[in-house]
Amino acid sequence: MAARILEGREFAARFRADAKERAAALREKTGVTPGLAVIIVGADPASKVYVRNKNKACTELGIYSEVIEMPGNTTKEALLAQIDALNASEKIHGILVQLPLPAAIAKDGHEIVNRISPAKDVDGFHPVNVGRLVTGEEALVPCTPHGCLRMLELAGIEMDGKRAVIIGRSNIVGKPLLHLLLARHATVTICHSHTKDLAAVTREADILVAAIGRPHFVTADMVKKGATVIDVGINRIAPKKLVGDVDFAHVKEVAGAITPVPGGVGLLTVAMLMENVVQAAERQLIK
Repeated sequence: MAARILEGREFAARFRADAKERAAALREKTGVTPGLAVIIVGADPASKVYVRNKNKACTELGIYSEVIEMPGNTTKEALLAQIDALNASEKIHGILVQLPLPAAIAKDGHEIVNRISPAKDVDGFHPVNVGRLVTGEEALVPCTPHGCLRMLELAGIEMDGKRAVIIGRSNIVGKPLLHLLLARHATVTICHSHTKDLAAVTREADILVAAIGRPHFVTADMVKKGATVIDVGINRIAPKKLVGDVDFAHVKEVAGAITPVPGGVGLLTVAMLMENVVQAAERQLIK
């Protein structure tokens, strides 16, 4: 029997509806509209698409949006000054710097991201928010792993006591998702490029997450029958063809539930960003 397909648009629509409702309630209670500022440095085509999608989502959900476009030769000092101004702005409750940064300042990425006020860090990358996540305190959480977790909850997929395996240890997906799943009482293993006998580990997973950026890396023989498979990877293998880290066509015949690519986890990320903006505004405005 083929797997249940976890369609991203279904879950993203619910996240967006929640953000819209909460933004309206906050506006009614405080007279203030939640605000997001996105800084884009340079003219990377993919980044421009991502920023346009974020701006469109804000407009649709009743969230104030500012897009600050800075030239590719922007200095670190100029970018930090712009972040400082947004930290001080009462109209802005969430700030993100669109990555990747131009090569000249990419090396200063940590310093730049850390300059954002933790209260306005809607990407959830600031060490303060990372620390709160690790210690189980309320935090702004990175959008993609948080979207994955919320999807599992809404889909009614049990996590308590289950074995979860994450392939990939990035700060953006793998590590945050580890702590989110731990908080739901899953037993979690992270695998990476040095993991021995990877397939033996993945075959034990009730929940398997692939987040490494390698096309069709996870094959059917690596998956336990009936497992839930979450594919975070987005890989362009031709000008108009995107695939995930999972060999979807074959793994769906083994898995119990699976996310497609495209149309899966990618749709959750912007929706969760909107939730983070509203959450940040609520914390700043409601004492």
